[in-house]
Amino acid sequence: MRDSRRAPIARIAGTGRHLPERVMTNAEMATIIETSDEWIRTRTGIRERRVAPKGSGAGDMGAGAAASALAAAGLAPDDVDMILVSTATPDRLLPSTACDIQAMIGARNAAAYDFATACSGFLYGLAMAEGHIAAGQAESVLLICTEKMSSIIDWGDRTTCVLFGDGAGAAVVQRATENSGILSSFTKSDGTLAELLYRPSGGSRFPMDIAVLDERSHYVKMAGPEVFKSAVRSMCEAADEALRRAGVTSDEIDLLVPHQANLRIIEATAKYASIPMEKVFVNVDRYGNMSSASLPVALDEAIEQGRLASGSLALMVAFGAGFTWAANVVRI
Repeated sequence: MRDSRRAPIARIAGTGRHLPERVMTNAEMATIIETSDEWIRTRTGIRERRVAPKGSGAGDMGAGAAASALAAAGLAPDDVDMILVSTATPDRLLPSTACDIQAMIGARNAAAYDFATACSGFLYGLAMAEGHIAAGQAESVLLICTEKMSSIIDWGDRTTCVLFGDGAGAAVVQRATENSGILSSFTKSDGTLAELLYRPSGGSRFPMDIAVLDERSHYVKMAGPEVFKSAVRSMCEAADEALRRAGVTSDEIDLLVPHQANLRIIEATAKYASIPMEKVFVNVDRYGNMSSASLPVALDEAIEQGRLASGSLALMVAFGAGFTWAANVVRI
């Protein structure tokens, strides 16, 4: 694709997060399934994760993250024109979780819809928000990524249940300013690899029934080694393309904020991009993989900790089920 450098259209005006109070450590995980703290840490870098309580859902966490992001941006709910929600764990299939959150926070003037690109959701969502702003359909877009992964993992499968956590992150997206904006976006998919990471049943093709429950096919299934290789390859491609489109080099990046799936994937991506680990944000050890919520939570923490300040350049990159992958360069 040709070099698409242009004046930024949109910027991130505020971020927020919501994390369940309950912390599940690897030691606790080892009491319910055959595993150990060492086994999990050496393979993933994860030490603990958050687990949402029964009776709460993606909507509750998303509303909490949304309130924090609105406060950071100095907006009231009535100021929001559009709500975009990325989730693989909607509270229900109809209506959308976005409409539920709209009602929860009182954003009476907003249009609202869900989308599903799994772990790449935040970066796909930023591209969507940018498009709505460019088309004149919105001035303030509330992007929410919220995931109750504990509701769709098989707690008897140690290859998947140890990886995931619950949480939500959000961002307010508005028109770019002279000193702040999204400099580039890159998104890509490959549906031919879908069955390497998917939920086989529970949708319209194989609706929920007794057979599905017996087979436990409504839970996430993953071919770990194949996903690992695809993730590294795709995130490296995405990082390259986002940097090229932004017209910047990796040396100019102040902080790499990658999807938090696995420490080894993060390290491999950073090495390929020639970005030292001291310039890489990592919180996978504390939260595990929160699917699309991982990136906005990491971004919010990086800003809160002062690792990204006004004018900083961030490279964000992600990979998820679909397969989907994406990256962008943002001046905070």
